[in-house]
Amino acid sequence: MLALKYLLMTCGVGMMVVAAGILAYDLYREILYRRASETAEAAAAPVTVRWRTSLALAMLAWGPLLVAFSIVVVPSGMAGVRVSQMSGTVAGTLYPGTHLVTPLVEDVALFDTRDQIFTTGMSEDGKIESTKASTKEQRLNAQPLNVQAKEGLTLGLAITVRYRLDAKRLDYIEGNLPRPVEREIVPPTVASVWREIVPNYTVRDVFSARREEVRQRAAGLITQRLAVDGIVVKEVMLRDIQLPPEYAEGLQAYLLKEQENDRMSVETELKSKEVRIAGLEAEAMKARQVKQAEGEARVRVLRAKSESDAMKYTLPLKQKQIEQSRLEAQARKEATIQNAEGDAQAKVIDGKAEGERRKLLANVEADRIRVTAAADAERLQSEAAVLKENPLLINKIIAERLSDKLQIMMVPADGKFFFANDVMRGMSMANQSVQTEPQPR
Repeated sequence: MLALKYLLMTCGVGMMVVAAGILAYDLYREILYRRASETAEAAAAPVTVRWRTSLALAMLAWGPLLVAFSIVVVPSGMAGVRVSQMSGTVAGTLYPGTHLVTPLVEDVALFDTRDQIFTTGMSEDGKIESTKASTKEQRLNAQPLNVQAKEGLTLGLAITVRYRLDAKRLDYIEGNLPRPVEREIVPPTVASVWREIVPNYTVRDVFSARREEVRQRAAGLITQRLAVDGIVVKEVMLRDIQLPPEYAEGLQAYLLKEQENDRMSVETELKSKEVRIAGLEAEAMKARQVKQAEGEARVRVLRAKSESDAMKYTLPLKQKQIEQSRLEAQARKEATIQNAEGDAQAKVIDGKAEGERRKLLANVEADRIRVTAAADAERLQSEAAVLKENPLLINKIIAERLSDKLQIMMVPADGKFFFANDVMRGMSMANQSVQTEPQPR
């Protein structure tokens, strides 16, 4: 819309410039014609001034200009109020955007609706807090707000008020309040409120004891008074307080003494509490000992009672145990006698069995000997028969049983060898003895 407005204004101004140029050109030609006529030169055609054409262009130029004047653009962070040349301030607020007004009759007064800051004294970084104020106002804002306390001493207050204009009441502000509001309304109101409240408090209350209370009262009163004029207060801050030098020194000494007094009071209270704690601990220990003694006595009583009750059941149990032990001893005795009788019978049976076993073993041994003797006799008879048939076997057997180092032995070819004859003779005698031995039954 701004481009359209500027385009229309350019068109209107351009048409007026063209109309003025046409008129000037025609008047210039008219002047040249008159000069030529006075010098009696060749007559030239008369020049006609185009008044109607210029006037028409000028009248047409007012059309784009009026349309451009009727377009008003309210920028962001601002708000406007229409002011009529005939009826004064028109009710209603024009918010950021494009609006149409009656050209040449209504004008738009713009107001900054963003948060604004009013401050006295120096800022936190030591610089003067004023961006849109003049040099004189900067000097005023650089000074703290001087107020008098209840004692009559002057205090310097560094105050910051954060506020904004109520967009819904801009028509009231435009029609009733002086401009600019941030210099004509806010500073006097803030200063009057603080100078009205602080004299009700002492320097000490304002500086430390009731500082927050003072700030809250001032903030409430400032908010109430500025709200009547369409100004919304968001925050009131009391940043710093400058005390008179003499009072600051005295207050520092007084505060030191008061701190010392408070410290002594705290220490005294702590000591008294320690004494009370010690007494309570002694009473608690006494009560614990009494309770412990009572508990021990009850335990002993209960223990004796339980032992007495236990004896009622223990005596019959002991009697039963003694009877059981007596019965067990008698049973062991009878078992021992029976075991002894059983052992004696077992030993008799074992003796008889051992005698029978030995007798059987003796018979078996005798049978074995007889069988072995018969077998040996049969073997000797068979060997004797073999040797009788082959007498040379005796020489071979003797040779094998002699030394293993003997390789050749000469024996008579007729078989008459003294040792073989003796052997044969012994074998014959053995056979005869075997044959004459009586046979066992």
